[in-house]
Amino acid sequence: MKAIDPRIDVRSPRGGSVQVSSPVLRHPRRLAGVAVALLGGLASIAATQPASTGHGSPAVRLNQVQAIATHNSYHRELTSAEKAVQATRDRNWWNLEYSHASLPVQFEAQRVRSIELDVFPDPQGGLYRNPIVRKEAGLGPNPDADLAKPGFKVMHWADHDYGTSCSTLVKCLRQAKTWSDANPKHVPIPVLLELKSTDPAYEQLGGPRSPRWDVDLMDRLDAEIRSVLGDKNIIKPDDIRRPGRTLEESVLKYGWPSLEKSRGKFMFLMDNNATEIQSPYLNGHPNLEGRVLFTNAVPGRPDAAFVERNVPTGEDNLDAIRDLVRRGYFVRTRADEPFNEARSGDTSRLQAALASGAQVVSTDFPVPGLAARYGSDYVAQLPGRTVARCNPVNAPRSCRTPRLEPATR
Repeated sequence: MKAIDPRIDVRSPRGGSVQVSSPVLRHPRRLAGVAVALLGGLASIAATQPASTGHGSPAVRLNQVQAIATHNSYHRELTSAEKAVQATRDRNWWNLEYSHASLPVQFEAQRVRSIELDVFPDPQGGLYRNPIVRKEAGLGPNPDADLAKPGFKVMHWADHDYGTSCSTLVKCLRQAKTWSDANPKHVPIPVLLELKSTDPAYEQLGGPRSPRWDVDLMDRLDAEIRSVLGDKNIIKPDDIRRPGRTLEESVLKYGWPSLEKSRGKFMFLMDNNATEIQSPYLNGHPNLEGRVLFTNAVPGRPDAAFVERNVPTGEDNLDAIRDLVRRGYFVRTRADEPFNEARSGDTSRLQAALASGAQVVSTDFPVPGLAARYGSDYVAQLPGRTVARCNPVNAPRSCRTPRLEPATR
């Protein structure tokens, strides 16, 4: 008979095994010492793992989920007369020929779980009511009454490409909140904000000049977001940062909140990486203390938790994104930009974006048919058309995609 290998095989939390060789079995005192050391080691390993769900498996965290986002989620095309004017001023005007459904329709019917809004400051109100492209097309001022009110406005390009499904930040967020309130179990929705200013070329033609993004405007932006959603519905840097730690240290050492604690909430990500935008937001808030947005930061900075890597193709880019995701950063990338994929139907960039593990994968084509006008059937969706999936790079083995967002209705 073959001798039985007298070894203890203890399953570790990572699924591997820890083996103790046979000589210890002949010495009970040694065995007791090894057992204590072994249990201490396992406890140390367990402390670095995601929190338990209470069913013996690691809890899924919000950064261990991947979802499809829309790029310029508010965007609507202008009239034919205005497009003719656009063509005289912008040789790439055709890049503006795309329209998105309203935000609630994107969430409900298109299974989108992240959006992007371009935001212009308008503290007095009325700054963007009469775009030059409208005037040159023979149209009067924009009839949208909300444009006359103080507050942040949402559009792509003041004076040139102003079409939008929700003209103010308040209106956009109210639409999102109404849908969220009706679907409280949804996965957290990242909202990418690009903080914009008017175009100097149009300013010289008599267009408005937007105020400079300063600390006061940044404070107003945070306040406006809070006024619609309320603090309890927002995942903020203060919710992540641990006492005595930077935001980056907290994310990399302790991780993000669990998915269960994040359901029904929103998190806000700054698209801009320019110093003139980030500096006033970080002024007095180096760890984003009291702030709403996560800045698009460089790893190594105290505020680094969210990172943009918009190009996923190429081995170096793909590996870099995967490394960021494994380390604990929250990453956004793009499946298509701007219309190359829609014209060619090529999905290689989409496949790289999904394989990268970036938590947010942005597209202009979230459902079939949108690219047909460009001659292809290109569409960017998760496998199985799910609203979210277990992240292919960092999700725990216990993660199950169908459980990520239980049906509300």
